[in-house]
Amino acid sequence: MRTVLRRSPAARPAARSAAVLAGLLGMLLLLIAPPASAAGGVDEAASALRKTQVYVDPAMTSRFSEDQADALGKKLRDSGKAVYIAVIPDSAQYPAATVARDLRTKVGVVGLYGVWRGNEFKAFADRSAVAKGTVANMTGAAVRSHPGDIDGTLNDFADQAVRQVKGHAPEASSGGISTAAIVIPIALLVLAGGGVFLLFRRAKKRKEEKARAELAQLRTVVDEDITAFGEELDRLDFNPGAPDADDAQRADYSHALDSYERAKQTMEAAQRPTDVSQVTEALADGRFSLATLAARREKRPLPERRSPCFFDPRHGVSVQDVYWAPAGGAPRTVPACAADAARVTSGQEPDIRTVQTEYGQQPYWNAGPAYSPWAGGYFGGGMLPGLLVGTALGSIIAGPDTAWAAGAESHGYGGLEAGDDSGADFNPGDFGGFDGGDFGGGGDSDFGSF
Repeated sequence: MRTVLRRSPAARPAARSAAVLAGLLGMLLLLIAPPASAAGGVDEAASALRKTQVYVDPAMTSRFSEDQADALGKKLRDSGKAVYIAVIPDSAQYPAATVARDLRTKVGVVGLYGVWRGNEFKAFADRSAVAKGTVANMTGAAVRSHPGDIDGTLNDFADQAVRQVKGHAPEASSGGISTAAIVIPIALLVLAGGGVFLLFRRAKKRKEEKARAELAQLRTVVDEDITAFGEELDRLDFNPGAPDADDAQRADYSHALDSYERAKQTMEAAQRPTDVSQVTEALADGRFSLATLAARREKRPLPERRSPCFFDPRHGVSVQDVYWAPAGGAPRTVPACAADAARVTSGQEPDIRTVQTEYGQQPYWNAGPAYSPWAGGYFGGGMLPGLLVGTALGSIIAGPDTAWAAGAESHGYGGLEAGDDSGADFNPGDFGGFDGGDFGGGGDSDFGSF
């Protein structure tokens, strides 16, 4: 007779609980275990930079030791600044033409990036973190003071950088076992209780509230612009069915009407401040159609496609550029309508568009970052930073396509600063070194090889 041994009913739940506990423990051990030896490459470098702010490829440890890297990383972390330094070989793992941009993309933090590649050192920065000329000066001074010495060059560069870079680096994991062993169990408990979900929902709500407030601030100004354009159309003495109206004139008139309707509908549907740029772009397009229609009717040469009047886009298409300086600012060349051009030429003040702020009526360029997409729709990408240099709005707009283009939350009206997490959503034109490139040719004597 065969005897069959059976577990008691009470033992089965206990066994299952033990199995679950063992599984969770195994997962935890995997999470807190030290990483395997790095094989190198951009992905490995970016992961290390995110944690420790310094990365040394295994192929370069004979020239820059782990102890030196640890000391440099501690210096950067203690400073609290978004400065990241990679020491990598001259190899296909780190393409010369793209390595700096790739590291910036994968680390995803607005800041200053120093890259020693092979025998060459260059630095690259987001303009909101440090000025382009400052990057060149720091890099050149460090290279010239320590020719061929990686440790000396990088520490010299770091000492200068932590004094110059704006903002603060995000908190990073040290990568050590002791920290992870404490943080991960706490994180598991928070996840189990739904705390992380609540935090994310709260942050999302704050972001949405901020966007609604900025959109409401813009709506008053944009509605004034739409109304002003509608009044221009009402005053227009043009009958498309008149005997002297030709097809070209009717097309101009029809395009102006379409632009007006597009502006109204886009503003009604706007959900974010960045949507406003499409509204003001439509208004600028409609006003150019009216200028073209007027020229056709008066038998004048057709106007060239120019930006609206800088002083107030409601004045219509500019007719010439004038040399002008805002209060306390440097002179610059701006497009102006005929009336404002005459005022500036005669030494008078132009008719400047002002908007309501917490400090009262201010010129739109001093009214804050919410007006970036509004201005961008009128003046397009490349020219606006030059027009607004030295103004409050100009300080927000670092370069073409930053404040009003798609993805503007990351580099425009919200105003990401050094240390903010942008991920891959950044403008490569605003991230570069002195020579504007990567390691793929060009360059300046400040970035020479040894």
